Amino acid sequence: MEKQRYTVGERAEKLCAVCNEERGHVVASVTKLGNISRVTCPKCNTRSTFKRSTRTARLPAAQPGAPYDQTRTYRFGQTLMHSTYGEGEVTALIDPQKIDVLFSDRVRRLIHARTQ
Repeated sequence: MEKQRYTVGERAEKLCAVCNEERGHVVASVTKLGNISRVTCPKCNTRSTFKRSTRTARLPAAQPGAPYDQTRTYRFGQTLMHSTYGEGEVTALIDPQKIDVLFSDRVRRLIHARTQ
């Protein structure tokens, strides 16, 4: 069984000590072997060490986000369902028409609030 190698910007599930919630964190640094060493919480921006636990936390089933639409205006923390990348959570509002969304693989920049 081959171990997975991670890269900076990917997503890893971890309990945030500040928010006290289990959520996807953004990988901030990795070791030479590709193991995660530090992660950043997209909600509170806390950077912390990453330790893989032996037990897995069961999360309650969340409501799936509405389908992604470029004309819709999104806000921080909102979930959406992208046709290619799957379910994601808005982690930052960049410009009036750009958002960062945390998907299962990494953070991606999308457009929103686009007028026709």
